[in-house]
Amino acid sequence: MGYSKAQKAKTHERIVKLASKRFREEGLAGIGIAELMKEAGLTVGGFYKHFDSRDDLVAEAVNSAFGGWMRRVEAAKSSGLPVSYEKLIDEYLNKAHRDNPGTGCAFSALAPEIARSDKRTRAITSEQVRSDIQLIAALRPSRDKHTARSRAILTFSALVGAMSLARAVSDEALSHEILNTVAELLKDSA
Repeated sequence: MGYSKAQKAKTHERIVKLASKRFREEGLAGIGIAELMKEAGLTVGGFYKHFDSRDDLVAEAVNSAFGGWMRRVEAAKSSGLPVSYEKLIDEYLNKAHRDNPGTGCAFSALAPEIARSDKRTRAITSEQVRSDIQLIAALRPSRDKHTARSRAILTFSALVGAMSLARAVSDEALSHEILNTVAELLKDSA
């Protein structure tokens, strides 16, 4: 007896969610399809019932990891507590985010690997970068749209870079200093 379309969709979503988390934790090459499917409680053969290739899974998993800021903004709107530029920085540059890459930003976890991915994954990434830059620019309005966008690009790059470096170093004090220094400088520039 085969799966219903609803069961297949639910299983597909579960695989993508698991891959999204595990890729951010281990890197795109850090976990194989066999290991991932075993972790999902499925067989390797079952993988091809859901995806044509590993690249298809990577694209869907990376896309699934994106949009965290927009989800926070939407949740804040419904609760009546707007997201501020300062709050966005504090929520990004902190120890909890640093120590949990599997549930954090895909950019700080995977940017160098995404740069070597297929065209589809890079196109999805490009759209998300544009969206995040636009969101940051809206949090720091300026009379000049070019200036607002330039500041947003700098902020986005500083956030992702600081988190990447804070995760890369083995010295806890240095890691903490990187996060705090970049947070302070970004907020001071506002």
